[in-house]
Amino acid sequence: MSGAASRVAAARVLHAVLHRGRSLKAELAGALPKLEDARDRALVEAICFAALRQRARYDAALKAWIAKPLPKRDGELRALLLAGFAQIDALGLPAHAAVDATVEAARSLGRAHQAGMVNALLRRALRETLPQAEAADAWPAWLRERVRAEWQAEAGAIFAASAFPAPTWLRINARRAARDEYAAQLLEAGIEAAVPEGFADALRLDGSVSVAALPGFAAGAVSIQDGAAQRVADALSPPPGARVLDACAAPGGKTAHLLERDPSLALTAVDSDEKRLRKVAETLARLRLGDGAVLRAGDASKPDAWWDGAAFDAILLDAPCSATGIVRRQPDILLHRRESDLAAVVALQTRLLDAAWTMLRPGGVLLYATCSILKAENETQVAQFLARTPDASADALDERFGRIAGHGRQRLPGEEGMDGFYYARLRKA
Repeated sequence: MSGAASRVAAARVLHAVLHRGRSLKAELAGALPKLEDARDRALVEAICFAALRQRARYDAALKAWIAKPLPKRDGELRALLLAGFAQIDALGLPAHAAVDATVEAARSLGRAHQAGMVNALLRRALRETLPQAEAADAWPAWLRERVRAEWQAEAGAIFAASAFPAPTWLRINARRAARDEYAAQLLEAGIEAAVPEGFADALRLDGSVSVAALPGFAAGAVSIQDGAAQRVADALSPPPGARVLDACAAPGGKTAHLLERDPSLALTAVDSDEKRLRKVAETLARLRLGDGAVLRAGDASKPDAWWDGAAFDAILLDAPCSATGIVRRQPDILLHRRESDLAAVVALQTRLLDAAWTMLRPGGVLLYATCSILKAENETQVAQFLARTPDASADALDERFGRIAGHGRQRLPGEEGMDGFYYARLRKA
């Protein structure tokens, strides 16, 4: 495949995400399999993520360097220009590769009459420093102001951390590999890993890496999972052989981690989306945990439709949320979230909490978790649950889980290299 073709693919993905409200993950899932070369697939993905993470700066360049704003009909051209800036700035590609291939992509997109403008803008980006912009400018105004109001001292760091790639965290499957041995295998493959303090199963890589480059990935030796998500197993910590429910299980990383820790768990994994539940099955099969969990398609907020009535000793409720703690991993969140969405997701979390509580045995533990940094979804949600639930109390969690936030703990994006995450451990009297 020519260099131009990969830039065309990146521009089309970005155009769909930026201007048509499409999901980055879904667009990449459709575009990448069409590229035969793994290097092209990796490049397209890297361009798209970089362009979205640094969108505020690249939009500032277009505003400063183009006399008139690009009209809506030029959305594909705007996407291509952002892709060009990302290659020069964030990815640091050689000038001839970034400029020549992107200009040729303009012609391939039927924009030969604008190829000269593309060439001029990209060469200006090579000569000059791109205009500065606040990382917060990429956030919608309603969400930016909410973050500033709730995290006054930390807001700047939240915005900054969300504009750059996250490190790659690995979770070693203790049933198939010792962590030290696996770190040595990585080193032999030319990949250097750090051992994060206080983690039982984790390794951290500074850069990104494809799963194909990870030794033993297909055989189930390792998974990619952020450190904050790995802390869920520590926070729930079910007793050996416990009957456990993962109430919103897809895509299955936390289900798998619990089973890697204790194969004797009687674990039921539920998700309302049958397609996503198949991802759970695929994850468990790769990790050789296929018979370790019972999978149920069902709505966790309506247990009567699927629950057999036998109470659980421990429940994980990793609730649907705004995902504001993982913007650096899903930068299109900032394009798609609406203020009206928040009330709906908070109401869903409330229904899930109340329903899950009915399935928990007396003395059992429910871990409520989100990848959000918004208080309405986290400490306020938990405080309201405790206020209306007489037989519920909160267990203390230690500093491994972040700062104290009401009855739980909050990790903010970028702290100790991790995603933003909230944890509250609730016990039934």
